Amino acid sequence: MKKILLFASGSGTNVENIIRYFQEKQTAEVVAVFCNNPNAQVVERSENLGIPSFIFKKEDLNSGIVLKKLHQFEPDLIVLAGFLLQFPSAILKEYTTIINIHPALLPKYGGKGMYGMNVHRAILENKEVETGITIHFVNENYDEGAIIFQKSTSVADCLSAEDVAAKIHQLEQAHFPKVIEQLLQKI
Repeated sequence: MKKILLFASGSGTNVENIIRYFQEKQTAEVVAVFCNNPNAQVVERSENLGIPSFIFKKEDLNSGIVLKKLHQFEPDLIVLAGFLLQFPSAILKEYTTIINIHPALLPKYGGKGMYGMNVHRAILENKEVETGITIHFVNENYDEGAIIFQKSTSVADCLSAEDVAAKIHQLEQAHFPKVIEQLLQKI
């Protein structure tokens, strides 16, 4: 069975969705959730579903501590699901199959600082007619890795960033686990 390791920084709705999806499918398993925020709701969500979490400090990401912990789990796939820190090159060199989900249609609205509500507000401010999600490989730069999957949705009826966020959340919940599963079949 393939092993998935998740990185997250926030509430963990995508993490919970991914864990539940693979618990039902049994084609792969989530072996751990790594989090840089000890107060993040994702820690409670993952532990309630029986998945261990590893909490680390930002400086641990580049010091080798996180890499050593990764070795213990031997993941086939690392998934960033709402993880806000830049991924270090040392981990990228050892683990080449790392993916991320972004709440916009890259290359638009990507890069440092473009996450969550920042993206949704920018979409509205620029009067975009559509937005969507992008699932992509992770490289040394924010949101610049090769695109695996995109799905768009209209935002013509959205009056607030919260409205945009709700549409993006629906796309993430519907597509992220399925794309992960398809990718796992290729590795």
